[in-house]
Amino acid sequence: MAILYLSTPERGAVFREVLARAFPDLPFHDGTAPDPGGVTVAIAWTCPPDLFSRHPNLALLISVGAGVDQLDLSAVPPHVQVVRMLEPGLPAQMAEYVTLATLALHRDLPAYLDQARQGIWRAGRNRPAAERRVGVMGMGQLGAAVLAALAPFGFPLAGYSRGGAAPAGVEGFSDLAAFLARTDLLICLLPLTGATRGLLNAALFAQLVTADLIAALDTGHLVGAVLDVTDPEPLPQDHPLWRHPRVIVTPHVACQTRAAEGAQHVVQVLQAWQAGGAIPGLIDRGRGY
Repeated sequence: MAILYLSTPERGAVFREVLARAFPDLPFHDGTAPDPGGVTVAIAWTCPPDLFSRHPNLALLISVGAGVDQLDLSAVPPHVQVVRMLEPGLPAQMAEYVTLATLALHRDLPAYLDQARQGIWRAGRNRPAAERRVGVMGMGQLGAAVLAALAPFGFPLAGYSRGGAAPAGVEGFSDLAAFLARTDLLICLLPLTGATRGLLNAALFAQLVTADLIAALDTGHLVGAVLDVTDPEPLPQDHPLWRHPRVIVTPHVACQTRAAEGAQHVVQVLQAWQAGGAIPGLIDRGRGY
């Protein structure tokens, strides 16, 4: 058994140190392995094309990120188990970012920033939080953290998921149309899969295809948007979203895996895997998350 690490060197040094303490006899290879056949575990963000042919005994692939949409799961052999990162700091980071974005939209920050660029002093009306219905799509670990962070502000909260379950004090929906009909401010935390790609389209609110989003903003159907994920990434320099007066764009920074905590998650994964127990973060290949 050996580990092959395929991500940033700085993070890799931390992973090596943490894993060496937990598994002192487990070989850890950064980038390449002298014995490709001995590699059974890979830790990576993306996979080189020859990863599985070069390492025929690879059985466990651990993503260094909270999602696995960057991986082509159709190219991962069926016997390879895929694990997503459950670093405990990720929900807290997402809660911070979404709270920032929600309050920015609730208090009309994109419009005021645009006015400031033009030297315009014009006050709008501050709506009470009780009048702004917030809906969160995705009731997983991140969605639960976001709803808990938003609860103290007094927004009427709802959650959408396939099963319709939601935390206490949050209205749960499995019917997307009904969920959208009661939502003023939409937060999308769904994993990107074949089933969710383009789910938010022009017929509902605004698709994550930029032409629809811009049209919805220009017509006033949407008053503002905060985007941490775009298509493509990064946006081209001349893309209109960079300069749209009602849009705030950030470079996919809502959550970033912290190396030490991420390495501890890998330790837990390997311990469970070796013991034949339930692996934390193991994805359902059929669902894609």
